[in-house]
Parts: sequence; C-alpha cells; structure tokens
Amino acid sequence: MRGATPAALTPAAARGALPEATLCHVVDGDRTLLIRKQRGVGAGKLVGPGGKLEGEETPRECAVREVREELGIRVSDPEPAGAFAYWADDWSAVVHVFRGTAYDGTPTESEEAVPVWAPVDDLPTGEMWSTDREWLPAVLDGDRFRGTFVYHDGEPRYVDVKTGVDALAFERP
Repeated sequence: MRGATPAALTPAAARGALPEATLCHVVDGDRTLLIRKQRGVGAGKLVGPGGKLEGEETPRECAVREVREELGIRVSDPEPAGAFAYWADDWSAVVHVFRGTAYDGTPTESEEAVPVWAPVDDLPTGEMWSTDREWLPAVLDGDRFRGTFVYHDGEPRYVDVKTGVDALAFERP
C-alpha cells in the first residue's frame, strides 16, 4: 500500500515514542559496504551496518560506534542521509541513515556481521529488505530521503518514501 503517510507514523512524530537506531552506508568509489547480518532483526539479510542508540549518544556517534563494532573500521565522515520510521510486529524504531566515504581500516567479520562489498549500480536487492530499494539508491547517489515502512508477518504493508528532501525536521546529528 502506498500513499500519504498518516502524521502519527512519520519519523518526526515517532521520535521519542520509539527507540532510535542508525544505519551507516560506507561508499568507496563505485561500491558500498553492506553486512550480512548474523543475528537479530534481519538475520541473513544484506543491510547497512547499524544498531540502537545507547545512553546519551547522538545518532552520528551511534553510527560510528556500530560500524566500528560490526566491521572493525572507523568511518570518519558520516553525513545524515535521511531517516525512516519502521513499524513491525516484533520491533519498531526511528532509523537515522548516514552515508560515509572516508574510513580507516579493513572491514573484518564479527559475531554480528560478515562484510560484503556490493556495486552501487547493481545492488543485491533480492538479499535485502524489499523496502531498501525504495531509498538506498538515492542515499548512495548522495541524495536525502525520509520514509515510513509498516511491516506485518515479515512483509511490507505500507511504504512511503520521499527523496530529494532538503531539510529534515527530525534530523539529529
């Protein structure tokens, strides 16, 4: 289902009511660094590294920490690329998405993640959340977005994505 997002489901409205998390897409030339999740939400899927905010950290601090914990590298320039409200049967969150192009180190496997480099122009969308194809190409192109995704029984039931968003009222660096 597509259409105008009910105000109560938007990232701006959900912030404070839902846990906050991050994703950080590292771009190196014509490829992006994904992870194959080993456990938790999305286990087995290819996703961007990320996770839940801890304590008083900002979304940017969380993105840097999660990339370091999951891949053993330090991304030094994560820039806000958007956010989405994710509503599902077993877990919901406001997810802040970052894009980084500068990093130190070599990605290594962890208990949480196996690093996978993917071509920006040929993403393995069949192994990713189906809604990622709605916003990830824009992020990898340097664009910004906001979205709302409602999942039920593991399938997207409602999808609303807007790209080319200049000012994100819900942004927290």
